[in-house]
Amino acid sequence: MPTVPIADRHLNLVPFVSVHHMMELVLEIGVERFLKELAAYIEEDFRRWEDFDKTPRVASHSREGVIELMPTSDGRHYGFKYVNGHPKNTRDGRQTVTAFGVYADVETGYPLLISEMTILTALRTAATSALAARYLAPKGARCMAIIGNGAQAEFQAMAFKALLGVDRLRLFDIDQGATEKCQRNLAGLGFEIVACASGQEAVEGAEIVTTVTADKQYATILTDNMVGAGMHINAVGGDCPGKTELHRDILLRSDIFVEYPPQTRVEGEIQQLDAGHPVQELWRVIAGRAVGRRDKGQITLFDSVGFATEDFSALRYVRDKLSGTSHYVDLDLLADPDEPRDLFGMLLRFPGSSLLAKRQGV
Repeated sequence: MPTVPIADRHLNLVPFVSVHHMMELVLEIGVERFLKELAAYIEEDFRRWEDFDKTPRVASHSREGVIELMPTSDGRHYGFKYVNGHPKNTRDGRQTVTAFGVYADVETGYPLLISEMTILTALRTAATSALAARYLAPKGARCMAIIGNGAQAEFQAMAFKALLGVDRLRLFDIDQGATEKCQRNLAGLGFEIVACASGQEAVEGAEIVTTVTADKQYATILTDNMVGAGMHINAVGGDCPGKTELHRDILLRSDIFVEYPPQTRVEGEIQQLDAGHPVQELWRVIAGRAVGRRDKGQITLFDSVGFATEDFSALRYVRDKLSGTSHYVDLDLLADPDEPRDLFGMLLRFPGSSLLAKRQGV
């Protein structure tokens, strides 16, 4: 099993973190510690936002869903994620979202890590949500409503507990089975949980509201009358054109914070607004260049669609945690001939090569 420092791999070998390995790594570190440390990496990279190449993700949309590539580089390393979003997949026992990622060395172009990112994306999405809430949510907030209790819900709950101390949850999903699943999974993990019969009931008494639904359509998960003064809204589910969760009037009452405006204006809740509607970039708040929460009565909205730098941070974090562990396997991924220009010679010299046999007249 691999225990050699990651930096000392043979040139042809690339560490690969499978789903099994990722689960081992997360559980060895501990979920809450993993989320805290991951959030710190994301925060660090937001503080150096100007170092990164930035582009909206490259998306291929269909009637059934979307497939996306999310690339970025800080000049020293390059990362990308392949990710899909297909809400109807659950009917066939498949995940709505699956992903994998690559982290590479800019100087050589060689990949340094390939990793599953289905679990890792759930963790980084939750870590980013809670990180944003540290700057935007009411101070001392302990009660959060989660509307949409699917695959992301428990990760959101654990991240808000780890980073903000949230320990009271009010859950609602149109599928009661999803709420029961979420309540069952979080039992014994330090939460007081109330299963609610409606979204309206869920937000009653909540200081933070997380919306994280999956349907690919314009939806009204939160209506204007459900949002009171001082609330922080963590809108996670609206993440592609034609898919939103909040009534437009909520946006007009809120101070809106986003990751990357050119992407969010196409994919996020603010696709409902005029192109010039003012928003604040989250990195500016984290870097101390803009104000997040100003007062107790302010309604703050984190219009979260996910951005490539967050995946870069997650891959960077995972790679840093792998050295000296057995939570990966080496993939023989890269050609490494004795002479870099003699790639064809590798074929000739490969044991049992038919090319070599033909040349020898066998």
